[in-house]
Amino acid sequence: MTTYPRLQLNSGHDRRVQKGHLWIFSNEVNVAATPLKNFTPGALVTLLNQSQQVLGVGYINPNCLLCVRILSHQEQIIDESFFVKRFQSALSLRTMLYATPYYRLVFGESDGLPGLIVDRYNDTLVVQCNTAGMDQLQDRVIAALKTVLSPRRILLRNDSGHRTIEGLPLSQQMILGDNTTPLQVQENGAIFSIPLLEGQKTGWFYDHRDNRRHLLPFVKQKTVLDVFSYLGGWAIAAACAGAKQVTCIDSSKTAISTLTHNAQLNDVADKITAICDDAFDAMITLIDKKQHFDIVIIDPPAFIKSKKDKPAGMRAYEKLNRLALQLVSTNGLMVSASCSMHLLQEDLLAVIQQATHKTGSDVSILAQWHQSLDHPIHPMIPETNYLKAMLCHKR
Repeated sequence: MTTYPRLQLNSGHDRRVQKGHLWIFSNEVNVAATPLKNFTPGALVTLLNQSQQVLGVGYINPNCLLCVRILSHQEQIIDESFFVKRFQSALSLRTMLYATPYYRLVFGESDGLPGLIVDRYNDTLVVQCNTAGMDQLQDRVIAALKTVLSPRRILLRNDSGHRTIEGLPLSQQMILGDNTTPLQVQENGAIFSIPLLEGQKTGWFYDHRDNRRHLLPFVKQKTVLDVFSYLGGWAIAAACAGAKQVTCIDSSKTAISTLTHNAQLNDVADKITAICDDAFDAMITLIDKKQHFDIVIIDPPAFIKSKKDKPAGMRAYEKLNRLALQLVSTNGLMVSASCSMHLLQEDLLAVIQQATHKTGSDVSILAQWHQSLDHPIHPMIPETNYLKAMLCHKR
């Protein structure tokens, strides 16, 4: 068996790995025995404990605090067949969960493939290699995806902020097929067109798919406000499920244009009003006009990118929820969501408590929702449990 360069940990720093964790930080490495300067970003390494026992195989970026991500807890070759087996396992789970081929196929660490995201849109795959190690393994990743799924198109969206942290360039590349046909997704009884190259992240946010479905039984003949609407995942599904009128707010002209097109695709354009504006400004304008809605959905981007951002982010979430509560009719519903990894479930509850107090609202929480099943949680990595939402009733 081919062996990779050895990287040794300090004494006692193998416990977390032994329990199944996939991350090693630079201060856990025995730099006297295995200096980090001897390794190149993205190189595969065999991980050893202080007693020279093999802990597994991963890849390293000596320039990052999170410097090693483990691919296997056994000593093995990371070749195309390794990825074929991991993709087959991921595919088996998703086909068990969902009847149609629209889902997140690979969710990084939770599928044993740290640094890799793959979203499936029927015969189109959108791939992100977010780390130096996965970037080095990209050819093997693509070859294995072709073997397992035989896709018609593969789009490489290597343009996420994670790559900047890893010292990698940003790029987009159509590596199989062409970009002449719009990307489409089928979800919750609706069809959505997605800007192939201009869409956010991998184009669609599958992580709220189950939560959007949970809301549909409540929307019939209701007025709905969808804030941070993007391409209309909440809004158009609600309109198709019988909502009387849906107002959408997003600051992106591209998103609003595509949302309008999606409304036409689903024959609900007459129910959709789209506002292209800053979410906070638009909500204040609606409040000033004394408008109210039966259901208000606030599904913002992450306001907290790192721990240091948490105080400011908490204030932003509180303001958003405060504005939303002022727009919810009596006996109405509010969906309050957050995709910030650093905002915990109890933090979101605290935000809602503060907003409730400041607006003088009387609110109860009907349900607490999480990320969809195609975004499984790694039991040893709480960071994979990032999405949370609460369904609130305003009395």
